[in-house]
Amino acid sequence: MNFSTAGVGVLTAVLSFGALAEGGGDRTFALMMERNEKAMAAYAEKNGKPAPQVQVYRYGMDLDIAKVVNVTPPIRACNTVPSRMTYEDSSGKLTTLEYQVMGVCRNNGS
Repeated sequence: MNFSTAGVGVLTAVLSFGALAEGGGDRTFALMMERNEKAMAAYAEKNGKPAPQVQVYRYGMDLDIAKVVNVTPPIRACNTVPSRMTYEDSSGKLTTLEYQVMGVCRNNGS
């Protein structure tokens, strides 16, 4: 790994943490999802695969998960919030699922 690649990785991580520090909300989610899509497209290109398409999870979907590539962390909110998981199936195809998780709620001061 060269210095510029490491620098881009560190910058992306710092910006992601900054977005999460802003609190919940549509803007934070949109920014996090945009960064996730770019990172997964770069991962796909690096591994010679097409970029994954986002699918909305439905209860009872038949999932073929061979390797989890990335999971977005929940944003700060006291309700359910969208999250995404990108995975490779047993044939090596990349898929991104969007689903709901409980947000990180800290309204008690801890």
